[in-house]
Amino acid sequence: MWRYLAAGVGAVLLIIVGYTFATSGAAQRSGLPNAPLAAMAGQDAELPDSVPEASAKTREQKRFGRYDKDKDGAITRAEYLASRRKAYARLDTNGDGQLSFDEWAAKTTARFATADADKNGAMNPTEFATTAPKRRARVTPKCACPAPSPPSEDEG
Repeated sequence: MWRYLAAGVGAVLLIIVGYTFATSGAAQRSGLPNAPLAAMAGQDAELPDSVPEASAKTREQKRFGRYDKDKDGAITRAEYLASRRKAYARLDTNGDGQLSFDEWAAKTTARFATADADKNGAMNPTEFATTAPKRRARVTPKCACPAPSPPSEDEG
């Protein structure tokens, strides 16, 4: 019985120590960027005289401009379908104006042929794993913030 009591007291002490350790580090690291040097010195930072304006073209106006190839202010049926015709032409490899199943599924067929390393007409789990879609790495925006200054000897 005393073993259970000792284990319980030990677990409670570990929780208390862990909580204390976790919260003491949080007080030192605020996660906020350092204040600009001008603000720290008590000086007013230079502010622009006017508020920046957004561009005159809206998102829809830009999209309209991409479709309106001849810039006459109207989108014809041919202009509207031009991107679809290009995509269809890329798929229609023999140029007969009709898509067969093999033309439509050419990318998938090629992926299967590449993954089937032993060329037996079937994929085992290892071969199938090579067909997984490649995930794009998330691009984090570059920070335009000034580099943090090294801590001075006075700050401790």
